[in-house]
Amino acid sequence: MIYEHDFKAGIKDIGKNNLIKNKTILEMLENIGAYHSDLAGYGANDIETTNVAWVLLAWKLNVIKRPKYGQTMHIKTWGRDMSKAFTYRDFEVYDEQNNLCAKATSKWVLVNTKTGKLTKITQEVADSYQIEEKSIYENREIEKPEIPQENEYTNTIEYQVIRRDIDINGHMHNLYYLDIAYEALPEEVYKNRPYNNIKITYKKEVKLGEKLKCKYALHDNKHIVVIYNQDESIIHTIIELYN
Repeated sequence: MIYEHDFKAGIKDIGKNNLIKNKTILEMLENIGAYHSDLAGYGANDIETTNVAWVLLAWKLNVIKRPKYGQTMHIKTWGRDMSKAFTYRDFEVYDEQNNLCAKATSKWVLVNTKTGKLTKITQEVADSYQIEEKSIYENREIEKPEIPQENEYTNTIEYQVIRRDIDINGHMHNLYYLDIAYEALPEEVYKNRPYNNIKITYKKEVKLGEKLKCKYALHDNKHIVVIYNQDESIIHTIIELYN
């Protein structure tokens, strides 16, 4: 099933030249995915009954023609390649002239909310989403990120997770990692935003009060921010920005 919905960005959602921010696009994709899950019976309001919730493992976004403030965006989404262990969700973003503005994919797992452990994606779950065969990218999987060598890092910031960062699963919300990554960019790199390609890979959840170390490197023509725990023994997230 291909689920469709219209979105319009507000004033807080725009950046330079009144263009829509990457975070705004990802927020819209996140929301339409949630609306599809509501329809399928596995949305936020169903958690008390199903005792399961979707947890994001990765984003891959490519902006082709960045929408401006005031434009209505028509977004399509569908689930694909749903196995017992994980599933993918793809997206297409169109402008008012039906031009493809952006495309994206995402990877998800299902978690038991009582135990906090991964749970099997059953045939009943798959049937409720009416899985599609179509893949937005030729490579149906999201490529594994590259971790820079220690000597490649040129900028580091520290961040402590606060209440506003926490989502309904008790973890730092997935899009706030992008906010932190932007703070870790050197000024000359930050000024060159927006970047039209984003990959975010989530390795381990972050909880309230945890202290993070965010390290930036230019690696293989990509601006990469790796978010570690305080002593750098755990990688939480890798964010890649490039054009």
